[in-house]
Amino acid sequence: MYATYQTSIRWTSVVIFAFAALSVAGCGPSYRQLRIEGQRAVVDGEWGAARHLFEQANAKKPGDPANLHDLGVCSTMLARHQFELENHAAGMREADRAIGYYDKSITAAPGYQASLMGKNRALELKGQFEEALRTAHWAASYVGPSAKQQIWLAREYEERGDLDNALLRLRQGVAMEPKSPLAHKELGLFLIRCGRQRAGVNELIRSYRLDPNQKDVADKLRSLGEPLPVPPPSQSASTRG
Repeated sequence: MYATYQTSIRWTSVVIFAFAALSVAGCGPSYRQLRIEGQRAVVDGEWGAARHLFEQANAKKPGDPANLHDLGVCSTMLARHQFELENHAAGMREADRAIGYYDKSITAAPGYQASLMGKNRALELKGQFEEALRTAHWAASYVGPSAKQQIWLAREYEERGDLDNALLRLRQGVAMEPKSPLAHKELGLFLIRCGRQRAGVNELIRSYRLDPNQKDVADKLRSLGEPLPVPPPSQSASTRG
């Protein structure tokens, strides 16, 4: 782990030097180039280097919610690393930095689901579980009702062992968007986890009929010994075409 962290530091130094050289030469990287290099660093797990690149991108285009989200992700991952090293003070500082980035992203785009969820994860990393739940409630109430918001809130409740409220939120998601394959799938999987297999299978069948291209749903139904339902003719034709 320490070797990986040291590699990240060296990688960051190389990136900083390279872009500094470009700036001196009068051909500094564009916002797009910084974002691309930052994403490459993310893929390589070089969170420190990625954050430095996204910070430079933010200087060129302040307030972009996607870039702020990515800054939050980098700080969250760095916080986790510090907690793994049992450096709790540094971990808390990084988690606070992540929450700050996520808050800026949410301010720029209040419905930005990825940042809302990221903030929750950072709060949970700090042990602030009640605040994380309040954030999820706020999103469900004020960002705009949707099945995805209800599913997210249901997961928060399930993580805390409140299965009744989790079920209520999943049923609300289905009621809001009865033609959403995701809403039916999430409700079905939850019911199966709770030991209500027949009811859960029925929801998975509804989900599959709405979207027969869901391999995970098909695999789950097969694993339970259930035959796959035949999709409606219109869906069959569109799948073949």
